Amino acid sequence: MGWLSASVKNCEWGEEFLPEQLFKRVQPLLGDLECAVNDVTSERNTPSGLIRLSASESSFKCLIQHVMPQFLQDNPQIHIECVADSRLVDIVADGFDAGIRLFDDVPRDMIAVRFGPDVRFAAVASPGYLSRHPAPSAPHDLKAHRCIRFRFASGTLFCWDLDHAGRSASIDVNGPMTMDNLNLMTKAALAGIGIAWVPEQQVEAHLQAGRLVHLLPHWGPSYAGACLYYPANRHPPMALRMFAEAVREWVRQQA
Repeated sequence: MGWLSASVKNCEWGEEFLPEQLFKRVQPLLGDLECAVNDVTSERNTPSGLIRLSASESSFKCLIQHVMPQFLQDNPQIHIECVADSRLVDIVADGFDAGIRLFDDVPRDMIAVRFGPDVRFAAVASPGYLSRHPAPSAPHDLKAHRCIRFRFASGTLFCWDLDHAGRSASIDVNGPMTMDNLNLMTKAALAGIGIAWVPEQQVEAHLQAGRLVHLLPHWGPSYAGACLYYPANRHPPMALRMFAEAVREWVRQQA
């Protein structure tokens, strides 16, 4: 294997590749070969393997509740590793088999299996907060309020984009807190710290119980729901294919 320690010449372009560069180019091919071998083994025996998933904490909840219990019971030799991260990671570069994102954020070179309902965002605050601050009657009123911001791990702040009846408003709000976790944002809103901009489903129980109040309800934008996604140009492992089919089957049952 001494050729790996030497530079590799590309005859057509005359480029010189270091061993690390060569390895990066052949690594996907080696991964596909390994998947093919594992598939053959799985077809002969009990399906097995590891599925590494990347998603935000909230994105995992639906599949953990509705799909994974029966899937893992039916396939005891398959192991699922869930890595919760608010970043929009590159699942291929970071070594994941699949990820979960809102449909509009899924790269176009991926296979997307949509399973989540549309996500509608809502501005919410506690009755205690509203007893000290008058409720906003229009989007621009939010600028005068104490707002709770969300920051992605990349450093980007989530923008408050509102729309209603063909009108839209992008508000750069201010406030006393910035967080990277929707659950903590909800708790901060419940504590009366300020107004949080969160998925309506995240706070539905609190709204029904009156612990939170839905502000500007007609201005909440909706986004296409969550998807399980994985590369379209690579041979997916059998365990991942089986899991994707289990997600599709659950969606068909809901329909």
